Amino acid sequence: MSESVFIYGTLLPGAAPREIADAAAQLRFAAEGYVRGRLYDLGHYPGAVLDPASEHRIHGAVFTLPDDPAVLRALDAYEEFDPAAPELSQFVRVRAVATLAAGSALECWIYVYNRDVRAARMIGSGVWWRAGWRATSG
Repeated sequence: MSESVFIYGTLLPGAAPREIADAAAQLRFAAEGYVRGRLYDLGHYPGAVLDPASEHRIHGAVFTLPDDPAVLRALDAYEEFDPAAPELSQFVRVRAVATLAAGSALECWIYVYNRDVRAARMIGSGVWWRAGWRATSG
């Protein structure tokens, strides 16, 4: 069974910067959805903080990862996630349950922010769509 990743920011197709665009292009859209938690504006990118009990939602989409493990390694490097030293990583890759637009739930990977968010502005809508990305265009 293929692995999935929930994406809410710069890894979205059309929003991915040049250095990660090739890896992001290999992801296959599965469904729009959300995870529970808070989304923060960190300047050029957002950061998610999960909270399954929260009434706040982080909106994004689930993508299927290709079988090539190099893609996940490239995503980890882009997100500054070091599996050998997660405590030093800017983002950490964790498992979360995404609620899909159709109402079903799917466990998938997500990159969550691993720093203090007290100085960051929370994005109340839970939506960060740079470049106007929507599933219909991705």
